[in-house]
Amino acid sequence: MKRPMDIPAIVSGVMKEKRAFEFGRPAPTFLHAWLLLALCGSGLVLQADDYQGATHMMPFEEDTIRYNKTEARGPVQRLQERIDSGQVNLEFHPQFGYLLAVLRELGVSTQSQMLVFSKTSFQRERISPHAPRAVFYSDDAYVGYVLGSPLLEFTSVDPKLGGVFYTLEQNPKVKPKFVRTDACVECHASGKTMGVPGHLVRSFETDESGVVDLTSGTSLVNHRTPFQDRWGGWYVTGSHGPQLHRGNLIGKEAFERQRKEPNYLGNVTDLSRFFELKSYPTPHSDIVALMVMEHQSHMHNFLTRLQYEATIALQMYGHVNYLKTASEGFLRYLLFTEEAPLTAQVRGSSEFAQTFSAQGIKDRQGRSLREFDLQTRLFKYPCSYLIYSPAFDELPEKLKERLYRRLWEVLTERDSSPEFAVLSSEKKRAIFEILVDTKKGLPQYWKTESKRASR
Repeated sequence: MKRPMDIPAIVSGVMKEKRAFEFGRPAPTFLHAWLLLALCGSGLVLQADDYQGATHMMPFEEDTIRYNKTEARGPVQRLQERIDSGQVNLEFHPQFGYLLAVLRELGVSTQSQMLVFSKTSFQRERISPHAPRAVFYSDDAYVGYVLGSPLLEFTSVDPKLGGVFYTLEQNPKVKPKFVRTDACVECHASGKTMGVPGHLVRSFETDESGVVDLTSGTSLVNHRTPFQDRWGGWYVTGSHGPQLHRGNLIGKEAFERQRKEPNYLGNVTDLSRFFELKSYPTPHSDIVALMVMEHQSHMHNFLTRLQYEATIALQMYGHVNYLKTASEGFLRYLLFTEEAPLTAQVRGSSEFAQTFSAQGIKDRQGRSLREFDLQTRLFKYPCSYLIYSPAFDELPEKLKERLYRRLWEVLTERDSSPEFAVLSSEKKRAIFEILVDTKKGLPQYWKTESKRASR
């Protein structure tokens, strides 16, 4: 049964954010500029016809989930434990502080750097087109860096809790201490994050200083978002042919010129005209890194939503039979069935694509879910690499059983429903074979089917 949208809660959240901007105050949030989804204008609709637009709040602070009272187990917490035990000594860089050392210890590549110049963070006064915020990420951590700020910002992905937020003081005179800031969920746990502590992405016009134009409308950004609606308020480097996007456009005149001269700031590989490149670890805001992050951030929210829904359902009913709609929505997102198509080849400006692909677990034919297509779609084999993540592996077993069974039915074409017909038989077979060879914990019937098909 489809769940109703919590419209009053959505409107309340939008007005709270809108008032903060109107009065020149920072919205009461953290990491707000680089992972934020707005619900203003057309964004308020939020695709209510499917579960991917789920907006009603989950009771994550109550006894079943106990978000605020449960110790996190994500990568930031593990790093703090290694610092406390003396296993790790973070080096303080004269320009970047602890940033480079933390990225290294968290396994976050500098090639993932993305740059956002919109003023939407609690540090909005430090952010501008001349001093954009840098964002870096891995499969389970996000890092925010603002020029001149005394703080680094983090989201650590906990397999049970979802997004957990931290700051780290940039002070070489004190022992590094990640401080958990649960107050961030005031904005990072709402209808905008599927009702759970998580991540947000948005795209919108700004003025010449980076202030958001709330009248311009916003776009929910994930892999389903049309190319032309992405990256307002972000810098974008790389090539994308004649495809239009909203990146690199600063101020009303820039957007007006874009309408007259399509792509006049598209296909940019050098951002030196905008700001001092030496102020950042790399000179890139890679288009491929942006596209992967947009898929990943919503997938993290979806996994957290499923974790919460299943945990509560099992406590109340002892089964997950009521989660059919949620499961089907998740599978559609997992398999990119509603992905916005590319109409020209995309190439990043950095080594992000190579670094990301090299991390893939390969099957016996050398194939991986991290292989890119970048000509008609993001990935060559459209099944999310986060199926290997702890967040997926630690879903309640009864829910995983349902997901594995349905995924098996889709990939072996026992399911002929139109929702999954967009995937060719060839792609389904390839994904099935890759998972059989590389995914731990698959039910035995997957392997039995594989042996039967190979005869």
